[in-house]
Amino acid sequence: MTADAGSLSKPGSVPDSLELISFEIGGQELCIDIRMVREIRGWTPATHMPQTPDYVLGVINLRGTVMPVIDLRCRLGLGVTEVSSRHVIVVVQHDDRLAGLLVDAVQETFMVASSLVQPVPPMDSESDNLFVDGLISLEGRMLSRLVVGALMPVDFDLTAQVAA
Repeated sequence: MTADAGSLSKPGSVPDSLELISFEIGGQELCIDIRMVREIRGWTPATHMPQTPDYVLGVINLRGTVMPVIDLRCRLGLGVTEVSSRHVIVVVQHDDRLAGLLVDAVQETFMVASSLVQPVPPMDSESDNLFVDGLISLEGRMLSRLVVGALMPVDFDLTAQVAA
């Protein structure tokens, strides 16, 4: 990937920059702050939990911690993912809560100057921008930067230690 000097670079080389990780969902590129990512793992079937939102596929046990797995496509209103072994779970942490975000594929990690993050234009509904806090235009591509905390299930805290 190439870009104008100062707009995109390898980690650690741009002052006043953001380190992001990008991934794909239904042909769209999205990104989040890499500091929110704990790990990236292959698809693991989740145990369904009754009375959970449609976007929660279930829970998995991650080394003794039970965490929800969120179908990010569904959470963003882009349809339901037909899960296959090619899908990836991006484990994120917001405050003390863990969740797995099901994505089609992880693309790359990169740094971008903070000044390249543009505000989301006003939309008809005040809830339209709930999950996106900025847009980044790079090399003819438009990436939406997601708000990890907003993606977490509301009033659904299954993150707990499992007895060994």
